[in-house]
Amino acid sequence: QVQLVESGGGLVQAGGSLRLSCSGSGRSFKYYVMAWFRQAPGKEREFVANIRWDGSTINYADSVKGRFTISRDTAKNTADLQMNNLKPEDTGVYFCAARNGLPVVAIASYDYWGQGTRVTVSS
Repeated sequence: QVQLVESGGGLVQAGGSLRLSCSGSGRSFKYYVMAWFRQAPGKEREFVANIRWDGSTINYADSVKGRFTISRDTAKNTADLQMNNLKPEDTGVYFCAARNGLPVVAIASYDYWGQGTRVTVSS
């Protein structure tokens, strides 16, 4: 069974940091694009960041540029999201996703999804 499992969410004050981790199992994601999306309460899911399998291409949403950093370890089948200087508007459920292809931002283009981890940023 192919799975992506997120961890690392929690409650943090504005200005604080969190590090989310995504662990893949059931297959190798070595050549897959890994991505993070988020969904705020009452809003649609949105793209946060993605990284090509070799790290040669990394994309960020404008709202997180300079504050979030995506990384991956292909040997361990993991992808992390370091989130610094968190803001209340970063609150939401964060999802890890994977796709076999180019690093696009379209939600429907991703083949595998995790169940999500909740991040709450208090003001």
